[in-house]
Amino acid sequence: MKKINLSLLVLAVMVLSSCSAIAGIFKAGAAVGIIAVVVIIAVIIWVISLFRGRSN
Repeated sequence: MKKINLSLLVLAVMVLSSCSAIAGIFKAGAAVGIIAVVVIIAVIIWVISLFRGRSN
């Protein structure tokens, strides 16, 4: 019985640590995605402002 409890404990630790690693990767991915969207919107606004400036 002790062997089964130890095995379950080891399995739980391994599963939980991998979940936290995956959560960190997704959080970093979300942050990079948000930054990329903001940069793309800023570039689009900059290009539109260039075309508006030329027409005057």
